Amino acid sequence: MLVGKQSWVFEHHPVIAATGVTGGPFEANGKLADDFDILHDDLWMGLDSYEKANKKLLEEAVQTVMHKKNLQKEDIQFLIAGDLINQITPTSFAARTVQIPYFGIFGACSTSMEGLALASFIVNYGGAKNIITGASSHNAATEKQFRYPTEYGGQKPPTAQWTVTGAGVALITENTNQESLPFTTSATIGKVVDMGLTDPFNMGGAMAPAAADTILAHFKDLQRDPSYYDLIVTGDLARIGRETVLELVRNSGLTVNPERFLDCGLLIYKEDQPVQAGASGAGCSATVFYGHLLNQMKQGVFKRILVVATGALLSPLSFQQKESIPCIAHAVSIEMK
Repeated sequence: MLVGKQSWVFEHHPVIAATGVTGGPFEANGKLADDFDILHDDLWMGLDSYEKANKKLLEEAVQTVMHKKNLQKEDIQFLIAGDLINQITPTSFAARTVQIPYFGIFGACSTSMEGLALASFIVNYGGAKNIITGASSHNAATEKQFRYPTEYGGQKPPTAQWTVTGAGVALITENTNQESLPFTTSATIGKVVDMGLTDPFNMGGAMAPAAADTILAHFKDLQRDPSYYDLIVTGDLARIGRETVLELVRNSGLTVNPERFLDCGLLIYKEDQPVQAGASGAGCSATVFYGHLLNQMKQGVFKRILVVATGALLSPLSFQQKESIPCIAHAVSIEMK
């Protein structure tokens, strides 16, 4: 049901029944390699374009989650997913392969939680029994589209972030109370926030105000204190964006414990990996949450998490036309019994 201005509460607690997480060679050398189901040793993945490799990441993630639950495509009502490439073609072409009724969504790097919110809403109200939702990105394909081809070896400023090569998906099902599994309890849908920033090499700074806006809306709508959660984690604000959000939230009168406020873009890679400010990409929050963080919830490390995935809604064309960068953030709360 709708609570407050922009939040949903899922009274039937849709379950995250299984996940599939895939990644590339850089992720294989990162801190969270053990939380991936499949890791590739090269960016091409045996194909002749990076965009096709992006498609393969999602196909494998979907096939993995179906295999874990011994499901066939006929058992899945909908696939809700997206990526960063023009017209989300890697995701659409993956949907062509898996042959599941398909909603293609674009929220840039906020896509993972946009999809989880929509899937939870549909399952909560009986619109489906089984939905697969997720997001993906590919470093070389994304850099080529939004900045410079990686082969150029272009110099990047300290504010830049490294696009994750990976896909993360989850199977959202009805809650039958038969297993102790993570379940979604609420979602706060963000609105577009644009503070006039224009630098495509500072995504964290551009997205931070949108993240703060959604976080404040979530706690206002649900009349809840941040201490309710064991962890609040943003999608890919990285070092600069995380510090900015903490300041914005603090200035708005909300007290958030910095030790319980993390960012997926700061979790996935090791300190000695050259990622400038941290990681980004639609696959960033998708792989970190559906892999590492859910594993920690199942192990009892966390019982309640609020995931706030952020997205910069620019395009190469909007940048060429000297537009500023509109941003958005969507939040979903996940709990264990």
